[in-house]
Amino acid sequence: MINLFSEGAYLVNGTTLVKESEKEKLNQMTGSVPAKEDASKQTIAYGILKDHNTSGNMEKLQIKFDKLTSHDITFVGIIQTARASGIEKFPVPYVLTNCHNSLCAVGGTINEDDHMFGLTAAKKYGGMYVPPHQAVIHQFAREMLAGGGKMILGSDSHTRYGALGTMAMGEGGPELVKQLLNRTYDINMPEVIGIYLKGKPVKGVGPQDVALAIIGAVFDKGYVNNKVMEFVGPGIANLSADFRIGIDVMTTETTCLSSIWKTDDTIKEFYEIHGRKEEYKELNPGAVAYYDGIVEVDLDQIQPMIAMPFHPSNTYTIQEVNENLEDILADVEKRAQVSLDGAVDYSLRDKIRNGRLYVDQGIIAGCAGGGYENICAAANILKGTSIGSDEFTLSVYPASTPIYMELVKNGAVASLMETGAIVKTAFCGPCFGAGDTPANNAFSIRHSTRNFPNREGSKLQSGQIASVALMDARSIAATAANKGYLTAATDVDADDFIPKYHFDRTIYENRVFDSKGVADPSVEIQFGPNIKDWPEMPAFPEHMLLKVVSEIHDPVTTTDELIPSGETSSYRSNPLGLAEFALSRKDPAYVGLAKDIQKAEKALEEGKDPAEACPEVKDILEAVTAAYPQVNNSNLGIGSTIFAVKPGDGSAREQAASCQKVLGGWANIANEYATKRYRSNLINWGMVPFIIDEGELPFKNHDYIFVPDIKKAIVDKLTEIPAYVVYEDGLKEIQLKLGELTDDEREIILKGCLINYYRG
Repeated sequence: MINLFSEGAYLVNGTTLVKESEKEKLNQMTGSVPAKEDASKQTIAYGILKDHNTSGNMEKLQIKFDKLTSHDITFVGIIQTARASGIEKFPVPYVLTNCHNSLCAVGGTINEDDHMFGLTAAKKYGGMYVPPHQAVIHQFAREMLAGGGKMILGSDSHTRYGALGTMAMGEGGPELVKQLLNRTYDINMPEVIGIYLKGKPVKGVGPQDVALAIIGAVFDKGYVNNKVMEFVGPGIANLSADFRIGIDVMTTETTCLSSIWKTDDTIKEFYEIHGRKEEYKELNPGAVAYYDGIVEVDLDQIQPMIAMPFHPSNTYTIQEVNENLEDILADVEKRAQVSLDGAVDYSLRDKIRNGRLYVDQGIIAGCAGGGYENICAAANILKGTSIGSDEFTLSVYPASTPIYMELVKNGAVASLMETGAIVKTAFCGPCFGAGDTPANNAFSIRHSTRNFPNREGSKLQSGQIASVALMDARSIAATAANKGYLTAATDVDADDFIPKYHFDRTIYENRVFDSKGVADPSVEIQFGPNIKDWPEMPAFPEHMLLKVVSEIHDPVTTTDELIPSGETSSYRSNPLGLAEFALSRKDPAYVGLAKDIQKAEKALEEGKDPAEACPEVKDILEAVTAAYPQVNNSNLGIGSTIFAVKPGDGSAREQAASCQKVLGGWANIANEYATKRYRSNLINWGMVPFIIDEGELPFKNHDYIFVPDIKKAIVDKLTEIPAYVVYEDGLKEIQLKLGELTDDEREIILKGCLINYYRG
């Protein structure tokens, strides 16, 4: 099904792979063996990055994006930061969508206040505003923003439009602020991994099946981590535009940096259908292109897949699950005890009924599942059936109102509703826990993007847990047709005809505010009582004393665990209010411990004795000053840190870092960071992203770590820094690593955060 090359490879004429070690074969085919460095420049990714790089150095990129996009749990903070830095006009097209807090059902007027903030900001600074229920962020971008050879930056991790020839990246809000202030996105030239598709999917296999097969093959190995996935090969021609889009959006779950696909007449037709034919650009790799690795995907062999709880990489074929129910469910239960820290009783094997797996809920939604073809295929499978009157429910969310309108016109909505399914408006809620939260201990199958613990909205702190497995819309429909018993779409016989799609942009013309890039300075921004400014951030100290306030030994820690989604989204515009939820599902003691040690830092800032505000630091400070008498209240910073093995998988949300910062966080310590975007968020919020070697941890939770001359170490560009675990009777030396930092990143940390950096 999936083959990972153990070496780089050349792609000849877009069709034939030649491994790097097979240079004689390459010579026979082409008459020469180009230098790897030259052939690397023949990838599609290299060309697009070169066109957008402003540094003049293709090893150290400084990227300016063509367009930006955010949704309603990120754009308030971004615009507030940009306002604090003096923005007068959006310098590039910036689209504000409202697809996360759409329901306006939690917290009184909190959510709609955010929306009105967005509308008035779009008017004042010259942006676009997409009202709630019109489109999920990524579908609107596909329909109205993407363009061949363009680059888009979004404050959502699933910003992926590679199938349309657009290299898109999802990052934390501060990276969008940089673009709004005419700064650049600075990265080293990434490696490019060829995703070589061959063959054709069998009937019943959908894009989520292909995506999950790839994720399952590459995630644990880190094969594409922080690299660009470039889709090539003859199999692409056998996939519709919607099918390609459905695979592409899930590339985020591999932890890759971005994605790009070769384009053809199928994508040209997509742009024509959407009235934007001028945006199409044919993209192909050069005659001989070199890739740093290859993921070879035989589409003929892909079977209906399922990603079991609690990660998109926990993949099996549906057939495997049905044939090995007891063993696989027992394994998931065992894994769950690690993910859930044994906080709740968790069982899946009680879902076995008469030897089959019973599912309580099905969801087809969002940027991954809500596409036109996915829903048409589901309607075909369900036509003339019933989902039954037992526990099982089915909800379908088309990804945009134009898709919804076309599904109404062609009868698909009627076919779905006749079965007992409910068809709802465009909304991302089921993907992050703000809608369709299952019952306690329920099992939900979803064509959405993630299935992390509690991502569906349950609360460990309230003793709740529900499970989500990811599947393709087709197999969800097959399961629904069997009234909740897990079924692969390849096991049912259904019409596979998909009516031609007709895009009607009338609803957008009637409802979407588009300034056409013209700012109106006379507009007053509309605020609500929940929209708060960022608190003042202290300057970076010469020496640093850190208290470890959380210790997480899970193999991977997601941003959902660092700052939960769901109901917390209502507080994304209120930094201090949101911070109260930090690590609340993973480590409920974190907030209190962080606040306690923050009292010492606030005392320092006020010129007071930190030991009076936080008595436990008295003996610690005495031990520090005994060894380092130059340390005093004027050059010391006191704050908190957390240790996690591999934090930052999942969402791009900057709040995973900013919540730590406003609670007095000065650093994170990890064996490695799961994604570039989380590490960038830490840096942009003025926190040091320390690395420590794997193995026995030289400190424990509640220990203090003293880092002398940290400011000088950053100025001097040190990559390894001596630090000390502080005990009442002395100091024990350890080594902390910094990893590579750009000059701007060092300056941001030294200023205390990105806001301070822009304020000068």
